[in-house]
Amino acid sequence: MRWNADTALAAARGYREACVIAAAADLELFDAFAGKRLTQAQAARRVRGDRRAVGVLLDALAALGLLGKSGRRYFVPQGVASALTEGGGRSVLAMCQHHANCMRRWAQLARCVRTGRPSARVPSVRGGQRDHAAFIGGMHNLSSSLSRVIVADLQPLRFTHLLDVGGASGTWTIAFLEANPSATATLFDLPRVIPIARRRLAKSGWAGSVRLVPGDFCRDELPKGADLAWVSAIAHQNSRAQNRELFRKICRALEPGGRIAIRDVVMSESRTRPVSGALFAVNMLVSTAGGGTFTFREIAQDLRAAGFAGARLARRGEGNESVVVARRRQPSRRRIRRNMPSFPR
Repeated sequence: MRWNADTALAAARGYREACVIAAAADLELFDAFAGKRLTQAQAARRVRGDRRAVGVLLDALAALGLLGKSGRRYFVPQGVASALTEGGGRSVLAMCQHHANCMRRWAQLARCVRTGRPSARVPSVRGGQRDHAAFIGGMHNLSSSLSRVIVADLQPLRFTHLLDVGGASGTWTIAFLEANPSATATLFDLPRVIPIARRRLAKSGWAGSVRLVPGDFCRDELPKGADLAWVSAIAHQNSRAQNRELFRKICRALEPGGRIAIRDVVMSESRTRPVSGALFAVNMLVSTAGGGTFTFREIAQDLRAAGFAGARLARRGEGNESVVVARRRQPSRRRIRRNMPSFPR
């Protein structure tokens, strides 16, 4: 894009549409219609909002084409219902709710740059617990179709037991098992996430192949016995020191010769490409104490420091779609001899 006064102002005004969509998502406004045509007063009662304020929001949504308006009644077009209601066929509602949370943090960017500290967390009108559920749901929105594409691109990636570190609702576990039906898996995530994973796995039919283990990879050791560890969209949440510690835990958990596969943003050495990665680093700045986006060289260095070898970029993508693969390093024979006990001759 060639920047000038007009393009700069157009970009600066971009928050308006985003805020309107975010408010509708936070209020679960499109679900409130439930297929009906509602007046301003009826909609206000359903979302428990101020009548005048709801009317302003409804008209803004209608102006953007996200609602239809006939006389004094509003309705949700079919395509919008599919995308922005909880049960919609192609729902991205949870991801929009997550973006609303991100936007509240991005609004504090200048203060973050001054202080070097992440933004203060401001919960939505739905509360912190439901915000976390929206994050987990949003990751599923993002990964449900992408997971099968990336897993297919990584083939042949043979394994007998997968360790899905921070596996959330099981989206990636399911994709890996679909590609290798004879394998089993362990999904490791926080205790409050495990029930979400249990429900999704039950619906998928793969529950019998997956062990669910609650824990915190920042504090706990990881379950042992896997020959492939999947680390999906986690590295950017951490500092490099935190990633090295996590990679060491994974190395200890893997079987000899086991592999690690890391899905994340991989930046050019200039850190300006991909553009989405440079912007994602801003998201980590406002959201975490030390997270960011890293180059392949940095990721490979951290893997080597943690006990892995042969790091390679197995897939390159524009966003969180690149994959780095490495193998657990085998101790050298010299090291083995040095560690062997000596016996008197």
